[in-house]
Parts: sequence; structure tokens; C-alpha cells
Amino acid sequence: MVRSNMATSGFELIGRHYRTGEPVAVRIREGVIAECKSIDAADCELNAVNLPAVESLPWIAPGLVDLQINGYGGLDMNAPDLAEETVEALIDRLWAEGVTSFYPTVITGSDASIERALAVIDRVCSRLEREGGQGGAHSIAGIHLEGPFISPEDGPRGAHNRAFVKAPDPVRLEAWQQAAGGRIRIVTLSPEWPEAEAFIARCAEQGIVAAIGHTAASADQIGRAAAAGASLSTHLGNGAHPVLPRHPNYIWDQLADDRLWASVIADGFHLPAAFLKVARKVKGDRLILVSDAVSLGGMPPGNYDTPVGGHVTLTEQGRLHLAGQPALLAGSALPLTAGIAHMRSCGICSLGEAWDMASTAPSRLMKLETGAGLQPGAPADLAVFTLDEGEIRMLETYKRGKRMFRRGPRAE
Repeated sequence: MVRSNMATSGFELIGRHYRTGEPVAVRIREGVIAECKSIDAADCELNAVNLPAVESLPWIAPGLVDLQINGYGGLDMNAPDLAEETVEALIDRLWAEGVTSFYPTVITGSDASIERALAVIDRVCSRLEREGGQGGAHSIAGIHLEGPFISPEDGPRGAHNRAFVKAPDPVRLEAWQQAAGGRIRIVTLSPEWPEAEAFIARCAEQGIVAAIGHTAASADQIGRAAAAGASLSTHLGNGAHPVLPRHPNYIWDQLADDRLWASVIADGFHLPAAFLKVARKVKGDRLILVSDAVSLGGMPPGNYDTPVGGHVTLTEQGRLHLAGQPALLAGSALPLTAGIAHMRSCGICSLGEAWDMASTAPSRLMKLETGAGLQPGAPADLAVFTLDEGEIRMLETYKRGKRMFRRGPRAE
């Protein structure tokens, strides 16, 4: 990649456009994309820059947006002793994966443990904002509260602790929102509770995305939830009974409802390619990729002991399963880029289409400015990467025009 100075307030990146593959110059000024235009050798000669062969150029794409991440690189957002340093370390760790905005996910637990995790995350964000930290202050776009208002049934409940599952409670949510400094932006719940409909309507009024997940709800309950304002299905196809009626069932019902976006874990382990293909055809540009990564994501392969899964094994391929029981997954351990690569390698969609599912699509759902992608006026949240034999390798990550991650030497 070539970077040339334009002025004291700006610079440009040259690479391949993630959707078209054409050489482009992305000009950045004051943290915003000023221009993204196709270039050729003649353009480069005018600026005294040599344009390498197209095949040797890296790819330039919008930064990734992860709506659901529990931890990564040994860092756990649900650890009982969660420290501010851990939250900051996760921000830094995700730069290396091209993630420029994310929603740390706090799962079902005791009221006190949830409140404590939310407060720690808020303190980090508040401090970074006071200090004017351009990276960290804008990296955590909000918090995803996954539970405890989910199904108590085995299967849909997943690994969430049954002892702490409860009916949707707006008073409790308000208390947690205060602890979070107003940063709760997504709440995953099951509409099977009688209280769910009014709770969802209240979330929608407050600008919180109400997401259906970990549910055993009926078709009628799902329809009423969508009518009340629910707009997302959380990791659709997972957090479900191992065996369902062929029809009706809550997966078909959510796929069929045009009011619902859908997020999926496309790591190659959680869902078969056939389901991903159907979800893509049905949801179109309302399909979102999430990592749903746990703390063992990005860690070396081996056997581990975890608070939730107990004895688990992480394989070289990134599959996390219960020790001695390879068929039983113990969480997700791969970054968003793995889902993008998998969608592409399965022939479900192109690189650019899969990348949008993990960047501009979640941005649009959450009404982030980054939904504009590589358009002038959009924040310069960018990922620069190579694609070698189907594997995505991040080279640089920019947040509002500031380089937050760099791998290896490159031409200046």
C-alpha cells in the first residue's frame, strides 16, 4: 500500500476497493473520508507515486462493526472481576482484527454482576471521552445486554445460567441503563414472556434495539414482538432446541418476518452453509454477521477451563467444543473476518457483499454514521487487508483517520 501526504490535515490510502477490486485512492481529512475515487497509472504519475500491480495492492474497506462479542484474546467482558484495564485491552485487541466499532456483550447473570460489568464499561468509555481519546472513545458504540430476559428452557437458553433467567423488567433495565451511563443499545430477549410486548415497545421508544434471541416463542408471539418494535434476531439458528417441528417453528417465523433483521454466526461451525445461503436470500441486505466470540477467541489451540463451559478444547481450526465431546460447541472463537471468508468461500456471496454484512449493515441497523461505507463525508473508519488463499490478514486499522493498528513494515 502507498500512503502519500496531501497536507498537514490529511493523507491518502491507495489500494483495491473491497467491492469492485479496482485501484482507488481514499483521501482522508480531519478524520473523514474526503474522496474515494478510482485511479490509474496516469493519476499516480501526476502525484509522483508509482502504482504497483493491482494484484499486489491491499484491499481497503470500511471498518468492521461487531454487534455481539463477549470477549477475545483471553479477555472476558463477563468475568466476575472485570477491570477497566481488561476493557481497554479488548479495544486494542480488536483493532488487530479490523473492528472499529463494537458492542461488548454482557450476558445473563446476577443483577449485581450485570450492573458491575455495565458500570466498568461505562467508566472506561467516559474516561476515554474526557481524555479526548479518538480511538477508544468511539470504538465502543454501545453495550449489548444478552439476557437475562430469555427463555428458561433447555436448548433455547444455551449456556446462560437458568438461576438468573427472569421475565422482562423495565424497572431493572432502567437501573442497569443508569449504571451503563445510557450505553445499552441492544437487548436480546425472548418474546415468550407475557411482559415482553410492553417491554419491547418501551425499548423502541428509548432507541434501544430489541432483539429476539434465545427464544422458544410461538409465531404469534414473534409477530407481536415485531409489531411492538423488535427489529433484530440474535444469532438466528443458534440458541435453539436441537430438534424442532418442521413447521411452524421460531426459526422459520423469524426468517419470514420482513420487519426483522437477522444476525448469524458464520464461522463454519455454528451453522451449515445451506442455512447461511437461505438466510442471505431471505434477508438480503438485512443480514448481519457477528462473531459472538468468547474470551478464548484468538488464543492458541489447546485445552482450557472456563467459568461457563468448564473443560473445553480449542482446535487449530478455531472450533471450540466441550472437552471429549467434539459435537458440542462451547462458544465462538473466531473473529468477524473468519465469517466473511467463510461466506465467500462457500460461494454464498462476494467478498464485498460479505464484508458489508459485517460493516455497513450493522452500522445501518444501529444508525451509525459508518453506514455510508467508503463515501465522502463518512467517518474514516477503515480496514486495510490482504486476501491470501481465502484468508483475510489485517494490515492496518484506522479509526476516524487515526491509525490504531499496523502489522509489519510498509511504504510511507
